[in-house]
Amino acid sequence: MSTNTVDSNINSNNSIKEGKRRTVSKTTMAIREIVITALFIALVFVFTAFINVKLPIGGNGGLIHLGNIPLFIAAIVFGKRTGCIAGAVGMGMFDLLSGWLIWAPFTFVIVGLMGLVAGLITEKKKSHRFVWYTLAIIAALAIKIVGYYFAEVILYHNFIVPFASIPGNVIQVVFAGIVTLIIAYPLSKIANRMGLREN
Repeated sequence: MSTNTVDSNINSNNSIKEGKRRTVSKTTMAIREIVITALFIALVFVFTAFINVKLPIGGNGGLIHLGNIPLFIAAIVFGKRTGCIAGAVGMGMFDLLSGWLIWAPFTFVIVGLMGLVAGLITEKKKSHRFVWYTLAIIAALAIKIVGYYFAEVILYHNFIVPFASIPGNVIQVVFAGIVTLIIAYPLSKIANRMGLREN
């Protein structure tokens, strides 16, 4: 057997091994993403369902909850896909199971969009993280206010009544945003160190 043939066989075997390693790596990351997303769906649901205050005002703004904290963490630390799914399913599930059934389709779309946009804005940003995190939270706040305003217009057939919900929505997101700005970067470093996400 010639030297060229031996080298060719070695290179071929190395390519096969490298391909297998990449496949295993991608499979591992996919499994991790599924597990992490499922965890954040649960966290969003729990923080929405069990850590909340009901205000004596009408509309969706009558409920102030902390579900936006795990939503923002999911989007900023683990990306747009995890943020979108965790927000949409976690809060949508809360609406379905807690007497807010009529809100579920709106929540699924609005909160899913909040997670998607927050993740898009912060994804792969290595510098000026605080600025990008802040912009992501502001964008999510705008989506929540506008989204739920028009949801209430559709449900109540009134353009004035939905304004009563805006203060509650602002309080929710601003408080969650402050907490997120404090803990997101340390959690990102921990996730990187543990190999829970791609750098």
